[in-house]
Amino acid sequence: MPIRRSQLLVKWIFENQHKLRTVRRCSSSLRYKELEEAAVAAPEYAAPEHDEPCPHGEPEQYFKYEDLHVKLAAPYQLQPKPDAKDLGFGKYFTDHMLKINYQVQLGGWQKPEIIPFENLSIHPAAKALHYAIQLFEGMKAYRGVDDKIRLFRPDLNMKRMNLAAHRSGLPIFNGEELIKCMKRLIQIDQEWVPHSESSTLYIRPTLIATEATFGVMAPESALLFVVLSPVSAYYKTSTDGAVSIFADPNVVRAFPGGVGNRKVGSNYGPTIEATTRAAQLGHHQVLWLFGPDHQLTEVGAMNIFMVYINENGDKQLSTPPLNGLILPGITRRSILELASQWEDLVVKEEVITMDRVITLNKQGRLLEMFGAGTAAVISPVSRIGFLENNIHIPTMQQSQPVFQRLKDTLLAIQYGHIDHPYSVIIS
Repeated sequence: MPIRRSQLLVKWIFENQHKLRTVRRCSSSLRYKELEEAAVAAPEYAAPEHDEPCPHGEPEQYFKYEDLHVKLAAPYQLQPKPDAKDLGFGKYFTDHMLKINYQVQLGGWQKPEIIPFENLSIHPAAKALHYAIQLFEGMKAYRGVDDKIRLFRPDLNMKRMNLAAHRSGLPIFNGEELIKCMKRLIQIDQEWVPHSESSTLYIRPTLIATEATFGVMAPESALLFVVLSPVSAYYKTSTDGAVSIFADPNVVRAFPGGVGNRKVGSNYGPTIEATTRAAQLGHHQVLWLFGPDHQLTEVGAMNIFMVYINENGDKQLSTPPLNGLILPGITRRSILELASQWEDLVVKEEVITMDRVITLNKQGRLLEMFGAGTAAVISPVSRIGFLENNIHIPTMQQSQPVFQRLKDTLLAIQYGHIDHPYSVIIS
């Protein structure tokens, strides 16, 4: 009889073990319900592109740089450094990485740690794998002419990352503390920062949902990690250094009310088929259009710009406005701010349609088009394939192109040729 009772007790514990856990600070279902009710009660509000998010409920326990634990790689774990000419983009990774776990049951964010580079161990049911509850950022570290290593406006990356986290139901964090942790990581792997102005160290902060449940709701566990990769040019170009892009009105990258303005992985996977088709037609990237009037939104993973002679006879630099379909690029914002200080150029955010591009080109008023982003910096466009037409853009025929002036200015800031508040030196 005692054996029978023991077996029954074990069976009951096994079937009801979830009820025996310590009461959670906020269960998934309760947290989801609170967020849902708050969203219904709150008035509609469109956050400015770089404002800090204002999540509902209690603020998460932020991790702190002062709690950072460092475990250095053993000599046998160190990887040989590749030649700059062999880098490519994202093919090689440095010796260390940053990891920070998040657990609701443990009170939120755990202590950050720098460890030897390793593979992740993740449950097959993790929400990141099934529902794309994940996001990332793209940043770079530059070795300057003075041999000092610089970051470019990292505070904006952190604000944008927190906005994406808030939109995805992932925990937000203190951006300044993460920057400090990343600086330490880069200091440790500083010899991986290329001694070249044609290569950089790419920084990929990533936040994924690790909770192993199939419920589509905010995760109770997550992992923030940062890996580093020395890189060279992102895009292959034509012999003139420009790219050809393909505009297919039958596919869209983003839609109103979606997450086209957030750097989440689900924005990128679905673009691969269209990009492959564009390559088969002899183009380098896709120009993403939207709506019946074929509005320009982005090109590849970059923001799109156009330079033309406006109705007043002035040279104008234009880019589509941030309407929820477009990622608020750090390079995009920097270009607008820098170019606005130049007296010989009108700078404007405006809707640009393919009809407008074609008309300006036929009138001889379209001077340049280019894409801009962290990975490629600035990439000039020389041709657009659109509805059986090849539209030749005279970007590379300009004697003093705006794109080159902007690119030279950005690189001068990033590599320390000039002192500028956009640059953050890693001491």
